[in-house]
Amino acid sequence: MLEFSGEVRQRELGWQTQTDIVTVKILYVVPYTPTEIRVRPYNLIRQLSKKGHQVTVATVWSTEAERAALVGLRDQVHQIWAEPLSRGRSICNCLIAIPSYRPLQSVFSWQPALARRIRSATADVEPRDRFDVLHLEHLRGARYGLQAPRENNRKLAVVWDSVDCISLLFSLAAKSSARPMSRWIARFELGRTRRMESELVHRFDRTLVTSERDLSALASLAADDCERLSILGNGVDLDHFSPGPSDARSPKTIVISGKMSYHANISMVLRFITHVWPFVRRQVPNAQLWIVGKDPSSEIAALESDPQITVTGEVKNVADYLRRAEVAVAPIVYGVGIQNKVLEAMACGTPVVVSPQGSSSLAVKHGLNVIVAEDDEAFRSAVVELLQNPRRRNELGAAARRYVERDHGWDRIASQLENLYNGIINDSA
Repeated sequence: MLEFSGEVRQRELGWQTQTDIVTVKILYVVPYTPTEIRVRPYNLIRQLSKKGHQVTVATVWSTEAERAALVGLRDQVHQIWAEPLSRGRSICNCLIAIPSYRPLQSVFSWQPALARRIRSATADVEPRDRFDVLHLEHLRGARYGLQAPRENNRKLAVVWDSVDCISLLFSLAAKSSARPMSRWIARFELGRTRRMESELVHRFDRTLVTSERDLSALASLAADDCERLSILGNGVDLDHFSPGPSDARSPKTIVISGKMSYHANISMVLRFITHVWPFVRRQVPNAQLWIVGKDPSSEIAALESDPQITVTGEVKNVADYLRRAEVAVAPIVYGVGIQNKVLEAMACGTPVVVSPQGSSSLAVKHGLNVIVAEDDEAFRSAVVELLQNPRRRNELGAAARRYVERDHGWDRIASQLENLYNGIINDSA
């Protein structure tokens, strides 16, 4: 196990400790290394620590790059407990789960040594060593909370951040994924996931999701425990994702971003290429398309045969591409939660054209801070109009930036989580 401990060096990092809050001791379980790519746990952990809370991160790492990322995080939290998780172990976990009722998602990141450490830390320990909150990230991390012995530590508040309703995602993927294998896996996982999500909502003090749509889907599974459900939206790093110089945009350039091995993103890109890109090329012959994101699938990689399409693969800084493009597009076919790719482009002051599936979880206004294209024809027209109208691009991009500054800074999201913790702790006192 990697174990890093020590006090947060707030003065060195330029952070100021708040003196008017009660420090909460948090055991934050993340079933994948929290990095800048895993934006939600990474930023919530850092912001909670910045606010003066004592955060211990329990996680796994699979590559040397992830191990190095944990070294970079160690000075921003109280402690890090990290165990290696090989791909072989994840595959073995899934194979063992196939004959059972467990969803594969719920076992993929299971690491017995980490589970033992969490169990020991939440058992009958001395009061000074007790955690106030056990925070569990995603369905992959929920199992670590199921084995925490709360009978001897009744004041331990357990919060499950489901992030999205995964059974809702699977129900959408089963119908709409562009890949047959993704549709098959979604159908295989759907019933199992619904059963487990229903169980988990009853087991934990509070379950969090990012959007009203996900809340409604989980509420339909929770029956009489709907009061245990809450919404905690996603944020964006407003310093990292920020507008560049107004003259730094690459002319006639469109960007589409996301992890390009993820089935929903693959479907999104293929929809754009099939239904929008040919029309844009005819109307704007010198248009360029950047497909930005790590691990492009074979279908995505093959698109680079078009000389006006660039498939970047993993890049050092996605924000560089977002702030240099003239238009960002998110023709999402299906998805759940809040789409970070949309928030990040808006934070860079880049005008965004998005499908209703990508904007429904945001309090955006069509025509004011984004363009919501209801169908392929509207999508084509909006992209061409923005490429040809610099004044409209500037207005829309500036309004987009103002929106995320007002509603989606990570400090604001972390304050909401801080208040939620305190409410649960006070209720159990």
